[in-house]
Amino acid sequence: MRHAVSLEVLSLLLAVAVAEWGSGLVVQASASAKPVKITAVGAENEYANVIGQIGGRYVTVAAVMSNPNTDPHTFEASPRVAQMVSGAELVVQNGLGYDSFMNKIEAASPSRRRKVIEVQDLLHLPSTTQNPHLWYKPTTMPAVAKAVTADLRMLEPAHAAYFQTRARKFDNSLTPWHQTIAQIKASFPQAAVATTEPVGDYLLQAVRADNRTPWTLQADIMNGVDPAPQDVSFQDDLFRQHKVEVFLYNQQVTDSLTASFLALAKHYGIPVVAVYETMPSPGYDYQTWMMAEAKALDRALAHKRSTTRL
Repeated sequence: MRHAVSLEVLSLLLAVAVAEWGSGLVVQASASAKPVKITAVGAENEYANVIGQIGGRYVTVAAVMSNPNTDPHTFEASPRVAQMVSGAELVVQNGLGYDSFMNKIEAASPSRRRKVIEVQDLLHLPSTTQNPHLWYKPTTMPAVAKAVTADLRMLEPAHAAYFQTRARKFDNSLTPWHQTIAQIKASFPQAAVATTEPVGDYLLQAVRADNRTPWTLQADIMNGVDPAPQDVSFQDDLFRQHKVEVFLYNQQVTDSLTASFLALAKHYGIPVVAVYETMPSPGYDYQTWMMAEAKALDRALAHKRSTTRL
């Protein structure tokens, strides 16, 4: 004998099933809920570091160039780098030809959501700007931090206050570095220095140092071109005749020529300071790196002490 099921009972069973199914969905969604992560990339690790400081727990950030033992000017992007950049929602790159491979990757994988901050454009610098090492300029990273904050707020408006708070903290953390720069400028006005490449030139300009190395020599070494013999002789005489108080050299890129300059500086008792193109790691963030470089310059001027490695 077949038992009929009333319409009322069927409706009740269906309601219970739907309620249980919906409840399971709610529990599952709640259990797996995680903060939204913005995927970001810094072409150089100093820019990636600043993105991470501002984005905090809402950002996953990676750096393309991060090895302090390689020459960034000869860097070649790999398929892994292309994949990393193509998937990024926020990118910070230097410009001025320093990381032009980034533009090629971005053009090959366009995205309407991706925000790209090119520091050259941010600072309104012409393409004829000779020195691309913009992160040593004291005004650069505050401008980058402001632009990063604005883009993060656009990507995730719900966390705008969080990003803004961290940006203010970042700006405030640069104060000791700026104070050290002011102290060097006041204590050692027009200090005479020599360099290999223009890596730290913006810092030297900030402290009002007198960089006596010919620009043509700096540019040739930076670009891997054999310098003119007269420029090399001029540089040698800066050491032999004690015309400079400090010698700054690119710690990441040394060859027989820069090694000869280092040997001359040591022979004539001129302290040396190593400067880096990418942020040394581990143990540093952008602020502590810049402070370490400024203090190394201060020690060289005040106490004739060399810093050959951070």
